[in-house]
Amino acid sequence: MSVYELIARLPDIDRVRRGSRALAMLDAVLSRDPAYCYYSFDGRWSDTEEAALMNNGSGDNYAIVFSPEGAFGLGFDHESPVSPHRDDGRVEVWPGLLDGVPDALAAAADEPAFKLDGVTMATVGFWRRTGDVAWQCGPVEGVEQDGANWLFDLLVDGRPEAYLTFAEEYYEVALELDAVAHVYALMPLTEEIVTALNPEVMLKDLKDDIAEIGYPRS
Repeated sequence: MSVYELIARLPDIDRVRRGSRALAMLDAVLSRDPAYCYYSFDGRWSDTEEAALMNNGSGDNYAIVFSPEGAFGLGFDHESPVSPHRDDGRVEVWPGLLDGVPDALAAAADEPAFKLDGVTMATVGFWRRTGDVAWQCGPVEGVEQDGANWLFDLLVDGRPEAYLTFAEEYYEVALELDAVAHVYALMPLTEEIVTALNPEVMLKDLKDDIAEIGYPRS
């Protein structure tokens, strides 16, 4: 799955935002050390923006910035041949990767947090303005191995069962599907749900995470 297949399969902005909040909340319950959370969500990215973030700790990551104007996403697979780091020593974004970003989303595309020495670290780029009927990407070629096939797999899948499989492998824990589905539905957390996900965590421990993620409260 390249970026072209990704943008054809991604749900609309609201469902991507909701799914991102769920992933971040689940990870916050399972890992109390933010440094080891695979997924996170910053509901205070800026005065007008929120950001869904992924970092696998091995040099791969993604960010999707949500604003009133729409959403802009980047993904970086450090082993991809589309990486800005070229074999000849040059460091530059793959041709066409960010061509056509709408002016309304240009600030997110130019975010310093996504750059290294002034170059955007990305192998995948896509966007969608509020009101658009589909996601878009730049006119990139030769991006069959851009990392889109696995960087955004849980967002594309959208099923609690998919997160269950991921968590069992990444966190090495056995989870109850009903508890995961509860979070995927963005239903307010209860002590029972938190305990089902992680017996070592209490609901009160998650106060700051819930606020940062913007997860619904009871």
